Amino acid sequence: MPHIDRRQALKLLAALGATGLASACSVGTGDDDSAEETGLISDEPVRIGLIVPQTGGYKPIGDEMLNGFQLFLDNNERRFGGRPVDLVIADEGETPQSGQAAVESLLKQQVLALTGVANSAVMLAIRDTVEQAQVPLVGSNASPRNLQSVVYIWRTSYVSDEPGLALGAYLAREVPDDGQVAIVAADQPAGRDLVQGFREAFGTSDERIAAPVIWADPTPNPGRDTFTEAIGEVVSQDPAAVYCYFTGSAAVAFIRQLRDTGYDGPIYGPGFLTEGTVVDQLGDEATGIVTALNYSADLDNSANLRFASGYRKRFGASPTTYAMASYDAAQVLDKAIRTTDPGVSAQELNLALGRIGQIDSPRGPWQFNQPRTPQQKWYLREVLRDGTVLSNVLITELATLG
Repeated sequence: MPHIDRRQALKLLAALGATGLASACSVGTGDDDSAEETGLISDEPVRIGLIVPQTGGYKPIGDEMLNGFQLFLDNNERRFGGRPVDLVIADEGETPQSGQAAVESLLKQQVLALTGVANSAVMLAIRDTVEQAQVPLVGSNASPRNLQSVVYIWRTSYVSDEPGLALGAYLAREVPDDGQVAIVAADQPAGRDLVQGFREAFGTSDERIAAPVIWADPTPNPGRDTFTEAIGEVVSQDPAAVYCYFTGSAAVAFIRQLRDTGYDGPIYGPGFLTEGTVVDQLGDEATGIVTALNYSADLDNSANLRFASGYRKRFGASPTTYAMASYDAAQVLDKAIRTTDPGVSAQELNLALGRIGQIDSPRGPWQFNQPRTPQQKWYLREVLRDGTVLSNVLITELATLG
């Protein structure tokens, strides 16, 4: 690209919004360049907006996301690319409206980038706001299937149908030919994606999943009778196995109420079903639950040994996928900012995100694909007693998706 300097080229590419073109033109420093090597160290702070639930039913997930992000900052002198980080936290709450308000408040504070977002309904609600503001969002949890054709939204987690895709083919081999799988999920965007992915991988026309999907109350704060009707439908199908999607306190309530009916058959689901404090709250009732997820705290790689040991030392608990993906979001921002000039614009940072290459993650190495989500491995886990502690134990690798 002759006759224009680097900054002019970056502005041109930002207007085009094309990550692929940025790579093709080879504008700017490469993946191996660092702030130290290029003399771009600066004491000018970079302001980052973190959107996580600090109130409501999704707060436990928000706490994990905050912990993961803070751990990376603490391990790196609270700097991204050698520059001090001014972290501004906004409460996502548990509704699209509260999430939208959080984003708008951060944009008014002129953040260089956004990160976080737990709830898929919130992600869908803020999509246009983020795209119009032209401020990159490195999402670390919510990633609905129909979030397409975005330029400024990246995700370090997964696409929300992928846990179902990873588990569906496996379960199709496990269920007897004459067995039925009861499918039950919270009636919300993530639940619909997870069911769709599972059915596609299992085989949409397979008679073993022919019964209607059971859609349950999506509240994150269930009462004693919240799932009575849904569980009644599950039991009436006399299933050989149950595939279900719930998180946090809803997962605890659903599994406990299902076991109370006398159902003692196998339970499968996306890994969120047993993440966080769910296993601790359920105790032995969680034993044997099998899930698919992009992370397990017992993965044997150097990045995870550092991350998991550091997390346990700092927070007194094993890390979850929520914490890991938020840690990686911080790592992504650090790596992108490291290749930019002091005073970088949000649009220039967005281009830099497309050039960061492979991430050495606790989940294993991954990189962004064209839709701005990770190409990564998925793992099969089972809740088993590991010594005296119940935990999600890694069983095998299922697939590489993305």
